[in-house]
Amino acid sequence: MTLPEPPTSFRHPSPTERPWHWRLEDGAGTEVEIEGDLAGQRFASQADAESWVGETFSELAAAGVDAVTLFELDRQVYGPMSLHP
Repeated sequence: MTLPEPPTSFRHPSPTERPWHWRLEDGAGTEVEIEGDLAGQRFASQADAESWVGETFSELAAAGVDAVTLFELDRQVYGPMSLHP
């Protein structure tokens, strides 16, 4: 017996539904993996992604992230952008 797909509200959005994401990097430009609520965030728009990083940059820096690079799916939009003054 095959169960039907769960309703949209119960599944994570696909990358096509939320194509915008940040690559989190250390000072050498190597991707950093973090745990918790800040990990793996994806966004429906560039504005949503930029707002999120603006609101969380100090938490990201405290987690060991030195810079971020914005992507739309696989296309690099800009970055790396430092999280430090």
